[in-house]
Amino acid sequence: MISMPKDLPDDPALLKQLLEQMLIERESNKGRIVHLEEENALLRQRLFGRKSEQTTDPATPQLALFNEAESIAEPVGEDAEEEVVAPAKRRGKRKPLPADLPRIEVIHELPEHELTCACGCHKHVIGEEVSEQLEIVPMQIRVIKHVRKVYGCRDCETAPVTADKPAQLIERSMASPSVLAMLLTTKYVDGLPLHRFEKVLSRHGIDIPRQTLARWVIQCGEHFQPLLNLMRDSLLASRVIHCDETRVQVLKEPDREPSSQSWMWVQTGGPPDKPVILFDYSTSRSQEVPTRLLNGYCGYLMTDDYAGYNALGAQDGVERLGCWAHARRKFVEAQKVQPKGKTGRADIALKLISKLYGIEIAFKESSDEGRKNGRQDLSLKVMSELKAWMEKTLPYMTTQNALGKAVTYLANNWSKLERYVEQGYLPIDNNTAERAIRPFVIGRKNWLFSDTPKGATASAQLYSLVETAKANGQEPYAWLRHALERLPQASSVEDYEALLPWNCKPGSHG
Repeated sequence: MISMPKDLPDDPALLKQLLEQMLIERESNKGRIVHLEEENALLRQRLFGRKSEQTTDPATPQLALFNEAESIAEPVGEDAEEEVVAPAKRRGKRKPLPADLPRIEVIHELPEHELTCACGCHKHVIGEEVSEQLEIVPMQIRVIKHVRKVYGCRDCETAPVTADKPAQLIERSMASPSVLAMLLTTKYVDGLPLHRFEKVLSRHGIDIPRQTLARWVIQCGEHFQPLLNLMRDSLLASRVIHCDETRVQVLKEPDREPSSQSWMWVQTGGPPDKPVILFDYSTSRSQEVPTRLLNGYCGYLMTDDYAGYNALGAQDGVERLGCWAHARRKFVEAQKVQPKGKTGRADIALKLISKLYGIEIAFKESSDEGRKNGRQDLSLKVMSELKAWMEKTLPYMTTQNALGKAVTYLANNWSKLERYVEQGYLPIDNNTAERAIRPFVIGRKNWLFSDTPKGATASAQLYSLVETAKANGQEPYAWLRHALERLPQASSVEDYEALLPWNCKPGSHG
């Protein structure tokens, strides 16, 4: 119903104009109501529904963290059978313990009085049964006492000579390479804030303030800069670079409020056998940042549709790719606000996008050439069908609802989305960057913010190092200790190259 004003104009033309304006306002209000209802439904789903799309933030709900032991424990007691609703899943085959772990053999033999058989003969060993049990030795803390002998001549007044001590990464510091490696591992791999590591040390009677720990972290990042420079050189030689960014809060940035948002940028690429993951901290989210970070790059650039990458993508030699995972996610949101039990337009798009991913799975183990041929033969046909559907649907869409936003996103990014079929080595989505940035996002839930810009820069440097080490099959603590022990002696490019994660043998920390 349209509520009519009391005083209507007598002029038919004015009356017609008034009615048209009221109809337009009614349709606009309907659109706003639909938009708000969809937003409400999506928010409720994100808060309370099952999460099938967790590529960007896979954090487990806090309640589940507290209940994880209870959720898998078998019921015990008299009423156990009544509590079991469904049969328990069969346990999978236990994986063997790593062969490179040290082993201590404990031999179990029959006591002497059981070695005599019932027939009177002596029993002999005819075989053995072997089982293995994992043992963990708690953290051992000890002191390395450096004693430098001083030599002098008793027959003359020549100045005494003191024996040299190996160069240390942080001179005149009590922190050995093993301590620094453990500090960096607990913070940047395990997400343990410095104040908690401070408490771990205090339980062992070691009093090291977190300010000192923070200073060590920053100094380590600075000493690793030559390796980071070499890693960026390797990144810029990539055929494809993935980029993404996420928020970080830094409390003491000059001329900025503590609540201001800064940004952590991630880039990942490198040869398939030498992957590189680099983080960079900036106060800005402007297009100047990726343009500066990837200055001189020529190749394919995979990102989401954030406009901050447009200037870089417009440079000569840079070919822009679009992310099908983001496009799919838009239609998943549109599907969630459809009437229950009904199939809608979002389902049509999702079915076709699923076909594209199915082709990728089918050719996952193929060579680049084989994958390119598969995409040319199969993916192009599916994309042609999807494009025809998009062009037919787009004129009837409005950007005020979830489906309209999804179709518009698809149309606006189509030229970038369709390019991955050009080569077999090109990715279909930006999930590589989202996986790379995930450890930082999870760690941020623990430490919440950085105190100073120097701390945020150090975090970017050290996340780059540990994530690249992990991507190259290194155990982070072992590689960090190996590098920290040898960095003080490094003086040439060859010395630094030898310390890169892809040039070290896992566990070679000595």
